[in-house]
Amino acid sequence: MPLTVLIIDDEPLARQELQYLLEKAGGVTVLAQGTNGIEAVELIRTYTPDLVFLDVQMPGLDGFAVLKKLLDRKMPMPQIVFATAYDQYAVRAFEVNAVDYLLKPFDRKRVMQTIEKALARRSALIEVGNLNQEAGAKLDVLLRLVEEQSHAPKTNSGKVVVRAQNRLLLVDQREICFASIEGGAISVVTPTVEGQSNCRTLEELTDQLDPEAFWRAHRSFVVNIQHIREVVPWFKSSYQLRMDDPKKTEIPVSRSQTKRLRELFNL
Repeated sequence: MPLTVLIIDDEPLARQELQYLLEKAGGVTVLAQGTNGIEAVELIRTYTPDLVFLDVQMPGLDGFAVLKKLLDRKMPMPQIVFATAYDQYAVRAFEVNAVDYLLKPFDRKRVMQTIEKALARRSALIEVGNLNQEAGAKLDVLLRLVEEQSHAPKTNSGKVVVRAQNRLLLVDQREICFASIEGGAISVVTPTVEGQSNCRTLEELTDQLDPEAFWRAHRSFVVNIQHIREVVPWFKSSYQLRMDDPKKTEIPVSRSQTKRLRELFNL
């Protein structure tokens, strides 16, 4: 029997990429796609799939909240494969609890391994007749671990994940010149690397950075104070920052942050 699958992700390109890889894998039937957690719960109820590829971070109801809904409603529990981009704690938790995960951008070989693992697990658990109980128990343990972690003090590794040239690079935050957001995508620039952050908002990225070194100079820009090359007077008592990246990028300072700029550099 083919493995029946749902794809839940708020990014259209991620859904399309994963559907393409699953179709190439063979032995898989993609029943439907969903764009958020609310749709995920309804689609799982409707289709009772073998496997769900579930994005961890979605607006409204995220991947963990979806699992809580399933457990609370005592719905048939499919195997879950989380799609995640940077949450290293979550990755460790998935491994410990035998719940699979995929890192974005998706890798064909890794997707094939996931499918093989899901098929083998389905066969083994069907034989002993406790597929739903086993999956539910593991997910319940995982959710407790995640909840405990959310109340624990956050640690800062000093590294930030940057996606560049189809690789996930760990960049020392001291090397970051600035980060910007445009069209929902966050760019991170260092003297040697320019790539995309896996964060959804600048606030989320800023939470990973040293507040003593990084400053939200503008609603669309976070700058590393140590990488400001020049403060340039601009129109009507406003300023721009010229950074020390290879392009010598000029970043506007919002009027609400002008006072902070003057305090930083005694202007």
